[in-house]
Amino acid sequence: MVSKTVTLTNAQGFHMRPASLFATAMGKYESDVIIKFNNSDINAKSLLNIIAGCIKCGSEIEIVCSGSDEQAALDEAVQLIESGLGE
Repeated sequence: MVSKTVTLTNAQGFHMRPASLFATAMGKYESDVIIKFNNSDINAKSLLNIIAGCIKCGSEIEIVCSGSDEQAALDEAVQLIESGLGE
């Protein structure tokens, strides 16, 4: 298991488009990818779960990956968030 805490920087937070981009990117990994936010574990491969998490700009989240390709999944997740999720 690997994890990293990051801050969501895109202005609109995890709304439909960035959440879709993130869930699609994480879906290609075999590892479980979880977003820890507000005492909740959010399945990062589920668009609806990410949107339901109401993660806004400036929120600090922890990305936790567990599985055979966990480091690659974490690296891409962090890169996506730090780059502003395409916005």
